[in-house]
Amino acid sequence: MSDIVKEIFYLEGHPHIALNNLLKMTGIADTGGQAKWMVGEGLVQVDGELELRKTAKILANSKVTGEGFEITVLAGDEI
Repeated sequence: MSDIVKEIFYLEGHPHIALNNLLKMTGIADTGGQAKWMVGEGLVQVDGELELRKTAKILANSKVTGEGFEITVLAGDEI
């Protein structure tokens, strides 16, 4: 049984974050290039749907998942 990395990311006043930046900022991807590769290879889902747009706008209350990780995105005023 593998462990799943669970992260919570707060937008902190911003309306959204680009998917590739979210993966990098949460440490799921080590580099921006790796984040773009993960999305391009179809390894990332947003709210249960496959997402292939590297800079897709991720909004508050979204859930980003993939092999071994789950990121919950909150507005920031929910801290």
